[in-house]
Amino acid sequence: MDSFWKNIIRYPRFFISSLVGLILVILTPIKNLFKVRKLRIVLVIALCLVFSSLYFILRNMFGL
Repeated sequence: MDSFWKNIIRYPRFFISSLVGLILVILTPIKNLFKVRKLRIVLVIALCLVFSSLYFILRNMFGL
């Protein structure tokens, strides 16, 4: 029964490490886009548009 609880305690650590690995794999192509000057400008503008639209959508949803 002791090994059962040791395995249960390992699951959150495995989940966090898997999630961090997934995030790194997803963000690697975006990091590579920053190496090209033209794409860097487009990417910064696109990220600003995404975050600003998300901000306005959430603001309207909460009625602020």
